[in-house]
Amino acid sequence: MKIKARLIQTGHDGGHTLRIVFKLLPKSLAQQAVFNTSPDASDSAIWQGDAGPAADKDGNIFVVTGNGEFDATSNGQGGRDYGDTVLKLSPAAKNLSLLDYFTPFNQAQLDHNDNDLGSSGPVLLSDQPGPHPHLLVTAGKEGRIYLLDRDHLGKFQPSDDSHAVQTILASRGAFGAMAYWNQHVFFIGSESHIQDFALSNSQLKLKAAGTTRFFDSGATPSISSNGAKDGIVWAASSKNWNEPPHKHAVLYAFDAADVSRELFNTEQNPQRDRPGIALRFAIPTVANGKVYLGCKGQVDVYGLLPAAAPATH
Repeated sequence: MKIKARLIQTGHDGGHTLRIVFKLLPKSLAQQAVFNTSPDASDSAIWQGDAGPAADKDGNIFVVTGNGEFDATSNGQGGRDYGDTVLKLSPAAKNLSLLDYFTPFNQAQLDHNDNDLGSSGPVLLSDQPGPHPHLLVTAGKEGRIYLLDRDHLGKFQPSDDSHAVQTILASRGAFGAMAYWNQHVFFIGSESHIQDFALSNSQLKLKAAGTTRFFDSGATPSISSNGAKDGIVWAASSKNWNEPPHKHAVLYAFDAADVSRELFNTEQNPQRDRPGIALRFAIPTVANGKVYLGCKGQVDVYGLLPAAAPATH
């Protein structure tokens, strides 16, 4: 089942939303289902640093909410407000039904300190051997990576995050999403460098890191490859929230086999390659052998340079 999801945000106060609407039929704009993330409070936005929802092969939809009231409990006797929570939703009924959720034990502290869990979106990993075959990875403004079992998200535990498969404090913040390829998770956090975490036995272990520093919003990486080889990690610098609106973006390419090896960046030949004015949360898109980068008022397209003409004598 293929799902095309459209995220609609309503409300005020920086885009906070109470409602998400998913378009499940590609030939109709009719509303198909609704889920209210905070019916008895406010906030709990689904913004995810411009990353989208995720869906598994069974059509279940995964989203992550930002700061807001959380009053649900694991025994089902609590409320129905889900701030700073990973939600697993079923689109089987007109109202999206909540199948499961994960909320960090320190949700109240995250909310108080404006450390939205939902500053990043969920990434579903390929099927794994062992006790956790279906994994999800996400991160929040606190800079903590959460590796979760999406068959048993664990709801809320008040004392610690033992209901997560693994947690890693990896940066000063996280926005957008991570990228997954060939048993590796690539993460670029705020005020940090690209990090490559190898996945084995349902555990992430840092394998390598780059030297290029990404500021404020970090970056959402994209992958191009020739199947399981020749992987390239693409990432674009982002405009910091408080920077003047005339900074040019920079597109980077890293060797996925060793992210400490930078293959290319657009400042190496700025007269030829420099993209337009940077936008926050810009994500490189790889398609048809080219890399597309959205900038202010334009889209920059990158491809292989033409082969040099043979020398004549």
